[in-house]
Amino acid sequence: MDKNRQQFEQELEKLLSGEQIRKEELLSRHTTFRVGGAAEYFVTPTIEQVPKVVELCRQYEMPLTVMGNGSNLLVSDDGLRGVVMEIGKAASGIRILDDEDLAVAAGTLLSETAHFAARHGLAGMEFAAGIPGSLGGAVVMNAGAYGGEMKDILSGVRVLTTTGELRVRPADELDLSYRHSRMMDEQEIVLEARLNLTQGSEFVIRAQMEELRKRRVEKQPLEYPSAGSTFKRPEGYFAGKLIEEAGLRGYRIGDAQVSEKHCGFVINRGNASAAQILELMQHVQACVKENSGVDLEPEVRLLGF
Repeated sequence: MDKNRQQFEQELEKLLSGEQIRKEELLSRHTTFRVGGAAEYFVTPTIEQVPKVVELCRQYEMPLTVMGNGSNLLVSDDGLRGVVMEIGKAASGIRILDDEDLAVAAGTLLSETAHFAARHGLAGMEFAAGIPGSLGGAVVMNAGAYGGEMKDILSGVRVLTTTGELRVRPADELDLSYRHSRMMDEQEIVLEARLNLTQGSEFVIRAQMEELRKRRVEKQPLEYPSAGSTFKRPEGYFAGKLIEEAGLRGYRIGDAQVSEKHCGFVINRGNASAAQILELMQHVQACVKENSGVDLEPEVRLLGF
């Protein structure tokens, strides 16, 4: 190990406790696709520790990759050098600010947040109850489902900028659009989000959540590892329909497959590699382009390729 990395490790060990640092950790354990090689350093800081880890990586010129719940990632079989920082369980928590507002730490799961809101009779998060991501990741990509999006309930965020500055940004400064935000463009790290919900009946809220859960189970291949919708919805089209029209329902490369249940999902039937999933995605893009002239853009974030 070179001297720089040795010093970095020593400083990292001063900053985080032993269980917060893992070396050569397989990222397949941390992504919903269940694929991905090893992270050189895999760290799980608290929200308060995130800026310190970022600053340490900057000082030592160590590559840094930030992830949430790993539900929208395809990580290379070769893994990632440098530091992979998971903003997850250690960086979670929900506070009630007033009758209709919540402050939610970035590592909190969307499902946990939605159920917390329901328990307190707060409506507006029903659409997100079945999305497997974390709050921070959902804000960055303006995640949505069943007619709802994060921008509908977001009133502001606390972020860490690329210069190490902590900033509070109101929602109208976030440039939120379909699967896009300012944080994505400027590589800012979301630390906390403020959600503005509405008073409602817990019974009605839970009934709506249950209805959406049934629709998910019926239409989506939840029995297999995937990263949800693999491609963004092209304007005026549905990705799944375009893929089906290109004759690709059930198409396989190894254990990577276009789902027979919902063509908008690429699934891992058990032993797919990241390379096979990527090859399948590229094949789908080429076939759809040839068949319909539409360019499909991945919704899944590709890391390490």
